[in-house]
Amino acid sequence: MVALARLSSPDVISVAAVGSVSLIGVARAAGESMIVYKDANCGCCEAWANAMTNAGFTVTVKHADDLTALKAKYKIPAEMQGCHTAVSGPYIFEGHVPLEAVETVMNKRPDITGLAVPGMPAGSLGMGNDPQASYDVYSLSKDGKAEVFMSVRPS
Repeated sequence: MVALARLSSPDVISVAAVGSVSLIGVARAAGESMIVYKDANCGCCEAWANAMTNAGFTVTVKHADDLTALKAKYKIPAEMQGCHTAVSGPYIFEGHVPLEAVETVMNKRPDITGLAVPGMPAGSLGMGNDPQASYDVYSLSKDGKAEVFMSVRPS
C-alpha cells in the first residue's frame, strides 16, 4: 500500500495518472468481445484466452478444424503466424500477443489489421513465466507488411 501522506503533490498526481491509465484499459476491454480460434488440445492458447477474459474482454473460444484456412482468410502472413488467432472488433491478434499490446491497440485504435507474435516464444503470455523472455510483437498493416510494434526484453 502507498502511504500518500509521504508523497509530494507531483508524486500523488503521477500515481493517480498511472492508475487511471490502467483503469481506462480495463474499461475499454470490458466493452469488447473477442473470439479466439484455437486447436481444441492447445493449453497455452487456453491460458492466453483466460488472460483476456481476466482483463475484461468477453471471450468466446472456438475450436477451429482448419486454422491454416482461417489464417489465410484473415491474410496473416506465414512468417507472422502463431498458434491461435483472436479477433476483436476490426483487429486480429495472432499468437501470444501481450495484454499490454492488445490494450494499447484497443484504446488507441490505430489504422492496422492487428498484431502478431510469430511462433510460440517462451515466456510470452500463455507460455509460462520466464523473466528472460525476449521476443517482438509486430503490427500488421492492411497491405500485409509487418513492423515491430513493441519488443519484450528482460528487465
